[in-house]
Amino acid sequence: MNSYKFANEIAELILSKKGFNVKLFDVNEISSVADYFVLCSADSDTQVKAIADEIEDKLSEIGIKCFHKEGFESLNWVILDYFDVVVHIFRKSARDYYNLDRLWADAKIISIEEKE
Repeated sequence: MNSYKFANEIAELILSKKGFNVKLFDVNEISSVADYFVLCSADSDTQVKAIADEIEDKLSEIGIKCFHKEGFESLNWVILDYFDVVVHIFRKSARDYYNLDRLWADAKIISIEEKE
């Protein structure tokens, strides 16, 4: 599966758990860290954990394991590293504070809209 399709699959899992302000950042041309960053917001630490667990569980079911994860202690900002795609799940206040959207503004940004 290519990185763009993989990032979109993750975005759909985020939306299934009511994550919002979901954006894909194509950082392939400006960073060697990954091809895509997926950023999303959540309203509570419970929702942050639910989104992270959903991503890990569903991807694990199809044999895709998370290489590295951080943030499960505080649940303000959870990072799931899948090599080519790195997922950032923020509580809304933490996303506003760290402002990665501005930091990676040079990337091609794709907003993922909730399906009605």
